This record gives sequence, structure tokens and C-alpha cells, in this order.
Amino acid sequence: MAFALAGVGPRLKRLRSQRGLSLAALSELTGISKSTLSRLEVGQRRPSLELLLPIVRAYRIPLDELIGGPEVADPRIRPTPRRVDGSVVLALTRQPSPLHTFKTIIPPERNTPDLCSHDGYEWLYVVSGRLRLVLADQDIVLEAGEAAEFDTRLPHWFGSTGAGAVEVLNILGPQGERIHMRVKPENSATGE
Repeated sequence: MAFALAGVGPRLKRLRSQRGLSLAALSELTGISKSTLSRLEVGQRRPSLELLLPIVRAYRIPLDELIGGPEVADPRIRPTPRRVDGSVVLALTRQPSPLHTFKTIIPPERNTPDLCSHDGYEWLYVVSGRLRLVLADQDIVLEAGEAAEFDTRLPHWFGSTGAGAVEVLNILGPQGERIHMRVKPENSATGE
């Protein structure tokens, strides 16, 4: 916080200079004395909300622009492919996170069910191919564009139908953490 506040003075001076305002003109706009504004700019006065709010109103900027919020790190995730049971798995979330997202490419030969169960909740979205999902006593085939969600305490397995590779997005979360996809029904525009 001290680092962020230390940068306020130079930003104030730069803003005033860019706007072509004198200390007297800024004082009139904000109701803050010239001496206080000057001390803020050179770091001899600690910035407070009481002083900063009239200034950001005068400049018509958000407060975080003046304070210089934390820098935004590169949001891109560059996953490293790894092989798990013959599939290629790419982690799409950083750790730590309550939800773990993966892109999984399942080869056609991974088509023999081997059911497992564990704590958690899973959401699957088929990007391409046909996914076979065995969930308890159900044996379902999901096409590209379809999604499924289930409690992973139920015996389950998913893989290829054997007809080709399958590309799937998986989101795994703790028990009770449910992810709902909100989709507009296809016929909602026609009222059908």
C-alpha cells in the first residue's frame, strides 16, 4: 500500500501538467488549498480519500487510475500437454483454484469403460467428436456441443465411442460446487 501511495504525488503532478492547470486553478476546482496540493505532489502530504476524491472528480478519472492499482499480470495460460492414460491433457487453470479446468483429447482406442468414483463434481463439454459417458447405470453418447454435469461420487467413466478422437473441456470442482450452463432454447425466438 505504501508503494501505491508513494506513486500518487508524481501522478498528480503529471496529470496537472498534462491538463495545463496551475495549482491555483486546481485549487479552485477542488476546494483544496494550493499548499496542500503542492505537498501532495511532492510527497510531503499523505494522500487520503478526503483529498483524492475531489481531485479525481475534477480530472474525471477513476480513483484507481490515480492510485495506480496493482499491475495486471499476463492473463494467458500456456498449458503444457501431458499424457494421462493415453489421453493428452492440458491444464487451463492456474493453481490454487477451487475449480480445475482441463482440455482433454481422448484417442479412439480409449473406449473400454473402467469406472471410478471420488469426491467432487464434474462438468464436461464436447468440443469435437463423440464422447461416451458411463454414469452409474447410464451409458450415454454426447455429440459436439453437448454438455453433462454429475456428482463424481457416482461410478463414472468417459472416453471415445471408438469412432475417432474426442476433444473435451472438463471442469472439476469440490462436492456441491455446481456449474450451470445457461443456454437459450433453440426455438425460443419462434415461440415453439
